[in-house]
Amino acid sequence: MKFIISSTLLLKNLQAILGVINSNNTLPILDDFLFELKEDDLIITSSDLETTMRVTVKPDMAEEQGSIAIPAKILVDTLKTFPDIPVAFTINQVSLMIEISAGEGKYKLSGHKSEEYPRTPSLEDTTAITFESRLMAQAINKTLFATGNDELRLVLSGVFCELSPDDVTFVATDAHKLVRYKRADLKSSDSASFILPKKPMNLLKNLLSSQEFPVTIEYNKTNAFFSFSNIHLICRLIDGKYPNYDAVIPKENPNKLTIDRHALLTTIRRVSIFANQSTHQIRFKISGQELLLSAEDIDFSNEARERLNCSYIGEDLEIGFNSKFLLEMLSNIETDEVRLEMSAPNRAGILTPVNSDNKEEDILMLVMPVMLNK
Repeated sequence: MKFIISSTLLLKNLQAILGVINSNNTLPILDDFLFELKEDDLIITSSDLETTMRVTVKPDMAEEQGSIAIPAKILVDTLKTFPDIPVAFTINQVSLMIEISAGEGKYKLSGHKSEEYPRTPSLEDTTAITFESRLMAQAINKTLFATGNDELRLVLSGVFCELSPDDVTFVATDAHKLVRYKRADLKSSDSASFILPKKPMNLLKNLLSSQEFPVTIEYNKTNAFFSFSNIHLICRLIDGKYPNYDAVIPKENPNKLTIDRHALLTTIRRVSIFANQSTHQIRFKISGQELLLSAEDIDFSNEARERLNCSYIGEDLEIGFNSKFLLEMLSNIETDEVRLEMSAPNRAGILTPVNSDNKEEDILMLVMPVMLNK
């Protein structure tokens, strides 16, 4: 098995699928890439059993079809040191020795049997939907930060995707914060819902934001299959029932605060430096058209207060929030102004953008309050 390929082209494609490989694998074969030479195509696969990514590239020259598993770290580290030059691979499929020739250098390493590499799951009874890469990347960016990390509540560690003939909704929550992101310009002929795991969503986020192309998603009850340009990603869906997120969104919120997003973001960032570093508690005291933000850390005698002008309708209110959650949310809204709707100090606050240019996008963020120390 022989092929010649540009070092830059090969490295770029390997780096696109490298994120699938875990740093501590129980199966040593999962530390490898699977290389398969089929006619004029070189197909490279990486897998962690839950997620499998495959990339197809055209080598400059290919001889003798075959397949072998090549250790990923040593290969990527070597390719990083090369300028853009042709690299020749000669693979002995009996001894599993791999010889790499580049410029004046020759490098040898030992591969593994391709038969040991996990098989890519085959997809049966699938339904397909096509998104624009930019819209898919946006949906992932706006929701992924709100997913949970609790291994006992796996359904909350992924992004819930709800398809309907009217729109597509993406939801993420960790029980302290929640994001619901709807797109009216995305539609599906069939109604369906599934939970996409965090790791493949992170990998997709980085790959989809670079340029615009169509992304096809095929799904069934167990797996989702993403295909775009020369990349294919298959991930196992999270099994379980997603909580009824609509039920936790409070509908009656008479207290409405409208404020400049950037001013609020930078003020919270400053004031939160003085907050307790375990609770990150920040206090909102709203009266008239004025918002007083304060935080304190009694253990270190740290304290900060800052005053902001705002537009407010409702009764005077004092409420506490986790500043980390608010900073994440405000960073993922793009409008100049935001609205925070509240009902009581012990009820969730609803954060939404004001005067969004994008009429097809509907984003709602919910943040649970923290109990204030009197």
